[in-house]
Amino acid sequence: MSRNAQPDFEAQCSVRRYSGEHHAHEHGFAQILYALDAFVDSACGIVIPAGAGHGYCAERSARILVIDAPDQPGLARLRRFAVPEPWRARTLAPQAVAARVAAVLQAPAVLARRRIDLDGLRQQVQPALHQDWPTARLAALCHLSAQRFHARLLELTGRTPQAWLRELRLDHAARLLARGQPLETTALACGYASASALAYALRRERGVGARALRAG
Repeated sequence: MSRNAQPDFEAQCSVRRYSGEHHAHEHGFAQILYALDAFVDSACGIVIPAGAGHGYCAERSARILVIDAPDQPGLARLRRFAVPEPWRARTLAPQAVAARVAAVLQAPAVLARRRIDLDGLRQQVQPALHQDWPTARLAALCHLSAQRFHARLLELTGRTPQAWLRELRLDHAARLLARGQPLETTALACGYASASALAYALRRERGVGARALRAG
């Protein structure tokens, strides 16, 4: 069990306000989230399972209703769900939290309105890994806003856009190093500012050094 797990607690609800920041984390309990503001995609919510690494980038002044819920089978997979109109009209009274969790367990899934072609996206990004790829640029390739692209890629892959991009870069770096390409050249080809930055990323994300990859 995660060291942050909280196995025995009642579901709790809060309204959280954001100011355009981006964060990534994970926790040992499930979360149910949906927006209370019309300028955010409030027609659907998302279930984040316990232990699932996830990130968010909320619109400035966005208000998100967040339910922290105990880990349970119905909340064990990442999914989007339809949010009934009355839910978006007001915040949630404390005594209604358990009922809302039960309703989410029965809520129908929502299909993404625009499909993300992962293979096509990879083919467009792969030849230009040396370039900057902010989330908005990745989203534009899929004809989505940065916020919707972030949510849909997270649902599809379990990774944020930048985590997905990092995997792509490190996979390519591993292949180049295995072919004997120097670390500095590999770093620049894969979008890292220096050999030390790539070496650090390999150790942190893959638990392996560049020398071991070249030797393999």
